[in-house]
Amino acid sequence: MRASVKAGVVALALLAGVAMVAAAGLDDGVAAYKRADFATAFRITRPLAEEGNAPAQALLGLMYALGQGVPQDYAAALTWYRKAADHGLASAQCDLGSMYERGLGVRQDYAAALGWYRKAADQGYGDAEHSLGVMYANGTGVPKDLRAAIIWFSKAADHGNAAAQYKLGVMYEKGEGVPQDFTAAVSRYRDAAERGDGDAQYKLGTMYASGKGMPRDDVMAFMWFSLAASAGNPDAFEGGDEVAERLSPAQLTEAQKLVRDWEPKRNF
Repeated sequence: MRASVKAGVVALALLAGVAMVAAAGLDDGVAAYKRADFATAFRITRPLAEEGNAPAQALLGLMYALGQGVPQDYAAALTWYRKAADHGLASAQCDLGSMYERGLGVRQDYAAALGWYRKAADQGYGDAEHSLGVMYANGTGVPKDLRAAIIWFSKAADHGNAAAQYKLGVMYEKGEGVPQDFTAAVSRYRDAAERGDGDAQYKLGTMYASGKGMPRDDVMAFMWFSLAASAGNPDAFEGGDEVAERLSPAQLTEAQKLVRDWEPKRNF
């Protein structure tokens, strides 16, 4: 489940970067992509990419990778990502690293993946920093090193990467690579939960319900369990039901209002 969420987040992050730096003319292609008019987006983007426009090249790579407006073609995606990456575009460098890590359109090569992730991370690109953290945490292509994972997850978290914020919460809660610290776990879970991460919302609900790292608060626990359930976390329904049994009618009304009024925090 987290892999599919990550893919969606990466796509949205790329579009945000494209929209900020796109030359005149690409804006129409980005707008067409956002409204899912992929044929128009491809028609506008392709000539710009062939002219050397790096954001257009990255968007074209994304469309080939996902099969949007064109048949899915990982080799073509790799080609366009590489062109954009060679121009120094951090999002494309990160996506190219992901292709090498997963062996999509190219032979799997962890060393190459690490190299491209580092290029993007050197520019402060949160998704690349998160990916480096995952590789160090799992020992993929490098010796397993939880301290290094913490460093990269922390960099990504500080750049607003919800997946990294969630992973830091888990590591602080379990004492993996750092001394166990429930207060720090709560802080990191909250960072991710406020950005709409369903797993972090569930974990924050459990912390409120148990009083780990903070005073117990069943109203807040119910709110976060409800939001996590809406985000697709399968365990949140049971957690919410258990907490609801402890709430008075007035507390339940308050919690339900908090759920209705909640809005996710945006990075930009």
